[in-house]
Amino acid sequence: MLPASPLDGALVVDKPAGCTSHDVVDRVRRRFQIKKVGHCGTLDPNATGLLVLVLGQATRLSEKFMASDKVYEGDIKLGESTDSYDVDGQVTGSLPVPPLTLDQLNEEARSFLGDQQQVPPMVSAVKVQGVPLYKLARKGQEIERQPRFVHIYSFKFSHYEEPVARFRLACTKGTYVRTVAHELGQKLGCGAHLLTLRRLVSGKFDVADAHPLSTILGWSEADLARHVIPFMKLRSYE
Repeated sequence: MLPASPLDGALVVDKPAGCTSHDVVDRVRRRFQIKKVGHCGTLDPNATGLLVLVLGQATRLSEKFMASDKVYEGDIKLGESTDSYDVDGQVTGSLPVPPLTLDQLNEEARSFLGDQQQVPPMVSAVKVQGVPLYKLARKGQEIERQPRFVHIYSFKFSHYEEPVARFRLACTKGTYVRTVAHELGQKLGCGAHLLTLRRLVSGKFDVADAHPLSTILGWSEADLARHVIPFMKLRSYE
């Protein structure tokens, strides 16, 4: 293994809405002319928050960090379903929202806790025979998807003003929070979709330590090196 350079390590980014995780990787790679850059867990374009980038030799650790548990916060809009289960999708149904209290929402949320098999949404990057599901969805195709094992540690609502409910959720990797929103809407009989999503924690990485992408792109290479978590220190984050 080659000696680690100052740019071998992890960079903690606060991803803005409106760009893909790959866009963030590409912008950092191009700005600083780094050959190897990867990320440790995709965020949907509309989602914001913690995105861990691995640079140089640290790219070999991406699978380990991707396997970490996650914590999110966001908003769910009741009474409206979409084909992607989030705000970016096409509306597929609209129904009246029943009278609900915060306690009633949290009672429903508790039913999601624990081990479960979750079916990925059609509008997702999951591949079937090498083809991402979202590409099939764009063609109007819907195919059977294999459920995935996930675990939800906590799911709690902190505020509700019809039709929007604010929540915090902790889960294992691979959990689709927008699927949770969709299934909640089905349980309530009115439909729902994910309105906003922000990732707060991934393993031992925290969004409190992250820097906005716009700030990072304005750094010099020396600035970047000062903020990279060195390759040799990343063992403590595993």
